Parts: sequence; C-alpha cells; structure tokens
Amino acid sequence: MAVQLNHTIVPARDDEETARFLTEVLGLADPVRNEPFLVVRLSNGVALDVLGTGGPVPTGHYAFLVDDEEFDAILGRVEERGLTYWADPFHRHAGRVNDWSGGRGAYFEDPSGHNLEIMTRASDDSR
Repeated sequence: MAVQLNHTIVPARDDEETARFLTEVLGLADPVRNEPFLVVRLSNGVALDVLGTGGPVPTGHYAFLVDDEEFDAILGRVEERGLTYWADPFHRHAGRVNDWSGGRGAYFEDPSGHNLEIMTRASDDSR
C-alpha cells in the first residue's frame, strides 16, 4: 500500500465551533463525535480530528484542493460570513485571490486562528 494521510488532529479552543465552521464553510457533511474528537471527513477519506483544548492553541495551516465550482462556493460562504481572506499565507493582500500554479487560491482563518487555504491547482515548486 502506498503511504497516505489518514487523519490529523486539529487543536481548537472550542471543538464544536471549529468543526461546525469547517463543515459549513467547506460544504462538508456534519462532524461526527468520536471521543475525544469531532471528526470532519474530507471527500478523499482524510479525517480532520478536531480536539477541543478549552484555551489557546498553536495555529496550523490546512490546505484544501477544490475544483473551480467548489472554490467559488467556499469563497462565497467566507464572504457571507464577513471574513477577511487573503491572496497569500502572510495575509498581506486582503480581499484578493492568487493565481499560483495556473489556478486560484485564497487564505482565511478559522475560529481558532488556523490558516486555511483553498486552491484549485496543487501547488508546485516553481514559485
């Protein structure tokens, strides 16, 4: 069997708030409780195991490869929530979308401050 990512733990100040945010903004199925986690399942089978800490968390970066239709829908939900999004991971270009790797990409934050990225083309080493 080839090596595949099965799951990763996403620390969160509030597991329910973060899991609900991920499912609603990304357009995914409701999270499922599997103590001590709230599991958010992606379409490729990878699970985000959201773990509530009740306090501050080290922030991470989570990148999601989506098609153009999904990108538009997710970005629309980000805008509907009044969230700021950026074209870059350093949050220097607010309200803009990048065109790296011949696709589109944007960054926004979840309630715990994780840097979430949506992109329509997988990143490459040409940048």
